[in-house]
Amino acid sequence: MRLSVVTRACFAGALVALASACSSSTTSTSSTAASSAPASSAAAPAAGSGGTIKIGVDLPVSGADAAIGVPTQNGAVLAIEEANKNGFTGGVFKLEPSLLDDAVQGIHDPAAGAQNVKTFIADDAVLAMIGPFNSNVAKSEIPLTNDAGLAQISPSNTNDGLTVGDDAKKLRTAHPDTNAYFRVCTKDSRQGGALAQFAQKLGYKKVFIVDDNETYGKGLADTFESSFKSLGGTVLGHEHLTANQQDFKALLTKIASTSPDAVFFGGTTSAGGGLLRRQMGDAGMTSTPYMGGDGISDTSEFVKEAGPTMSQNVYYSFAAPDADKLPSAKAFVTAYKARFNADVGPYSAPAFAATQIIIAAIEKAVKDDGGKMPTRADVLKNIAATSDFPTPIGKIGFDSNGDTTAPILTLKRMIAGGKTETVTQLTLK
Repeated sequence: MRLSVVTRACFAGALVALASACSSSTTSTSSTAASSAPASSAAAPAAGSGGTIKIGVDLPVSGADAAIGVPTQNGAVLAIEEANKNGFTGGVFKLEPSLLDDAVQGIHDPAAGAQNVKTFIADDAVLAMIGPFNSNVAKSEIPLTNDAGLAQISPSNTNDGLTVGDDAKKLRTAHPDTNAYFRVCTKDSRQGGALAQFAQKLGYKKVFIVDDNETYGKGLADTFESSFKSLGGTVLGHEHLTANQQDFKALLTKIASTSPDAVFFGGTTSAGGGLLRRQMGDAGMTSTPYMGGDGISDTSEFVKEAGPTMSQNVYYSFAAPDADKLPSAKAFVTAYKARFNADVGPYSAPAFAATQIIIAAIEKAVKDDGGKMPTRADVLKNIAATSDFPTPIGKIGFDSNGDTTAPILTLKRMIAGGKTETVTQLTLK
């Protein structure tokens, strides 16, 4: 993996060292058409409700996960609204979002995600979907979209096993030669490796690792551990939380006894990441830094869970550019704030970009079909062939696995008052 710093770092000393360890990289693109499309996608869907084409959006938008899910959903909705305003398909069809929530009792749920996908598949007007947000939900959905030939683009899934290796193959047993899943964010193998390098540059020589034992959290923690060790760091221990665990006293007493330079958490706020940080204060680790990935990037919910004191000295990444720092995203950020009267979330711009790609694929299919309702197979083929597509977060393409050809990682720090500051932005290769 090679890294290149593309924005000014906030912590000069640590990040000068980081920059010196990185080299320039160029973004390559490739276009791969979907092959052997499932027979179930071959028939043209009916025109829906009076010439309506729908894009399904499956995200966690209630409870603890709403802090990250709602801003992501807003990004998709804004793209659809702007497409209609700009004359989607020349006015032949109207575009509509089909919004579903995959949170159960406030936490993302794979079974709920799978049921939502079944709902999309049953609606002939749904030609593609955005989501899900969480990797364990994606594992329950990919077999369904693969079987139906329904294209889905995730703005935020990062687990490697969704696109590469034996795990990915097992998710596509119905049509192994067809890939219907894509993502505009980078993978945990890159995110975890970058976080390990960043930890080293901050001077952390020994860390204790905890994960939430979910697909995303454990995968990220495992990658961070192997990368940190390969850089000469010491891992003092690696423990897993149990579902719905609330009391971490015994675990934190054990961690405190090892005197770590930092605690690394792999997982989400809703799965214990915020509460674990809060209880670190009770265990005498108020001044111990805390690190994690995009699972704790829902800063408002994290501050609520961890408390204002323990929400400081927290470093986290998310697998996308910081839209507020990108000249190419200025118009998007302005439009988002005007529409929703709120700041953009970490994955608002990626969701907007993913939806733009779907919209362009649908419009091309409509044009190629002479203004008729396109098939899901046509839309999937056009998405798979995406290359150098301009979006607010840069030009996006997909490789043969469905992974973005423009992986970017942003590193941020939580500071006093629930505020954050960008530490650096990296292009990964």
